[in-house]
Amino acid sequence: MRRARPGATPRGSAERALTSVAAGDAYDEGTAGDFGSDAGPMAEEGPRLWHITLSVSGAEAPLAEVRRGLEQLAHDHPFLLTSRYAVDHAEIRYWEEARDLHDAAAVALRLWGEHRQTSQLPPWEIVGLEVIDRQTYHHRIAEGYGPLPATPVGVHPF
Repeated sequence: MRRARPGATPRGSAERALTSVAAGDAYDEGTAGDFGSDAGPMAEEGPRLWHITLSVSGAEAPLAEVRRGLEQLAHDHPFLLTSRYAVDHAEIRYWEEARDLHDAAAVALRLWGEHRQTSQLPPWEIVGLEVIDRQTYHHRIAEGYGPLPATPVGVHPF
């Protein structure tokens, strides 16, 4: 089976085949995919909470319009914890419920573009995205580093 983007040509002159790597003696099927948690394999879990930090940036826009757009986004989508903004960039933090990191990131990457018109947001582009699970978020906070807790909740200037 060949795995590639539609229309992509294989690298090199011969088609590459996927191969597997033996798990070795240390492999334990009961903890495969567990990655150190005591809750059991992740494949059996339902949706999880992911902390999202979305950074956007672009040409300068009037500060009042940026604030109003972010407030509208927060009103339309009350899951947003906090937004910080300036005339040429903004940061949005919130919790997303998703099956895995890929799903959470996909939703986060669509947030700004899908709501740009309805919330009258500036035509900025996404320049950063951080998606971390709940356990990692709380571990970072306990260790004194990472994204600070989103307080005060709301829309605030940098």
